[in-house]
Amino acid sequence: MISLSKFSMIAQFTAQPGERDALAAILLEAAAGAGSAAACEQYIIHYPADKPDVIVVTEIWSSEEAHAASLALAETRATIQRAMPLIAGVESTRLTPVGGKGV
Repeated sequence: MISLSKFSMIAQFTAQPGERDALAAILLEAAAGAGSAAACEQYIIHYPADKPDVIVVTEIWSSEEAHAASLALAETRATIQRAMPLIAGVESTRLTPVGGKGV
């Protein structure tokens, strides 16, 4: 079992019609930025096969506090501002990883 102090989240973004790829490009920039943050252990962008306007992001962080701190960064806030006009809706689920392959 892994440390229960880790934090993960699944976010489902519904893009404005025809804007999924543009939104994914911004989220991929966020993933590249997260790659330099040691506290971010995983940040993966997914396209569901059956939902043409949806993007799913899975994240694993060393702690919920590290995730919150990343959202307070000026760079992150600027990226969110760029993405907002492309987003029609967001649903997220906060999780505590217990274990498995890749964690």
